[in-house]
Amino acid sequence: MTRIGLSSGLLLLAACLAMAQTPAKTPATHAATEPPDAASGRQTYMSYCASCHGEHLKGMGPAASAMKTPPPDLTTLAKRHDGKFPYEYVGGVVRFGKPLSAHGSPDMPVWGPIFSMVDFNEVNIRQRIKNLCEFLASQQEK
Repeated sequence: MTRIGLSSGLLLLAACLAMAQTPAKTPATHAATEPPDAASGRQTYMSYCASCHGEHLKGMGPAASAMKTPPPDLTTLAKRHDGKFPYEYVGGVVRFGKPLSAHGSPDMPVWGPIFSMVDFNEVNIRQRIKNLCEFLASQQEK
């Protein structure tokens, strides 16, 4: 298997394992009136991001060595964005993919569709991404 093929295979495996660890949800019928039932940001990070970015967010997760471009250190996001945590940028990368090649490898999965398959509820998907961003913001280097 080529290096790119192995990397893609590892990411797919990580996504499948993360989905298997997430409790199954039924489609919400009262999405507009029910509060979001999203996992905490830390839980979401550990389930979906830590395999590449590492438990400590430094880009040294178990799958990182198989990637063509190492995952970035997520504790320096604010430092790399003029001292402010880039909520919109991070939420967009998680939901839709990276807007620029500066994010790193094209191996970065787009989690929005995966969150949709797990949850089916737009309010919960947005809350899950917001919780993830809040967790990442709380982990920034001072």
